[in-house]
Order: sequence, then C-alpha cells, then structure tokens
Amino acid sequence: MSAFDPNKLSVQLHPPATPSTPVIGRRYTLTHSDETGELFLDIGTNYNFNAIDWQLRDEVLAEWIQTSGAQNQLLGYAYVDGGEFSLEEAAFRYYIFLKEMPLALKGIIYGDIPFYEQHQYLLNSPIVIEYHSSYPDFQTTLYYGTPRDILNEIFHS
Repeated sequence: MSAFDPNKLSVQLHPPATPSTPVIGRRYTLTHSDETGELFLDIGTNYNFNAIDWQLRDEVLAEWIQTSGAQNQLLGYAYVDGGEFSLEEAAFRYYIFLKEMPLALKGIIYGDIPFYEQHQYLLNSPIVIEYHSSYPDFQTTLYYGTPRDILNEIFHS
C-alpha cells in the first residue's frame, strides 16, 4: 500500500459547504494521479463529477449519512464495474480498491480535520464502504473502523 503523505493531498472546499457544515449530506470526492501519487479531495454538498475520470472510474465517493438507528455514518462508494469489465478485470479492480482504500480514507479524513475539530462526536462513527459490481463476489460492504482509527494511524504510525 502507498504511504500517506499529507503534502501530496490537495483539498477543495465547495460552498455552500464550510469547514464545519453541513454534517449530514457532506460529500467527498477523492481522485488521484497515478503518475505523481497526488490525492485530490473535493468537499461539498454534491460530488464533484467533473473530477471523475469516466474511463478509469477509480474515484472514491463518501458522504455523511444518518442511519435508521439515528447513528451518523461515513458511507463510501467504490465503482468496481457495471458489467463492462470481464470477471478477471473486475477482480483486479476490486483487489486494487481493497489495497488502496486505507490510503483513500486517510486522504478523506485528514483532508477534513477542521470539520472533526468542530464535530468531535463523529470521530467514533463507523466508516463503511460499498463496493459496487455486477459480479456478486465483488458486490460487498466492508467496515473500515472510525475516523479516530484513521487519524491514529496517520499520527501514530
């Protein structure tokens, strides 16, 4: 897995989102450059679809939601395939997403530290990623800990 380098993270905040609002409906679009290793994080009330490479589809999207149990959750999405890739290609894409998701989540959480300073109760909220695929083996939902876990990995590893 690639090491997280905060110096290779660029963050754009898109109004009406601010460093502290909204909570529910706060959306993240994380893209990257394979050539430079840079991560690009857009934070807003909508996903930044203009940042997505529609040929590669290797972005990670996430949003703060409230579950039916009234618990806050950071719910993310990774597009493995929609039937356009062979089983082997989808398996490879899924493996890469699994391998790189910890790095992506570090970018998303670290890039919004001022938000967590204002909403410390969110630090213990679950992070769940849905992997979307037309192949049942890759259509999964995985738990990735909490923002606190991610920040502890960044600052104590």
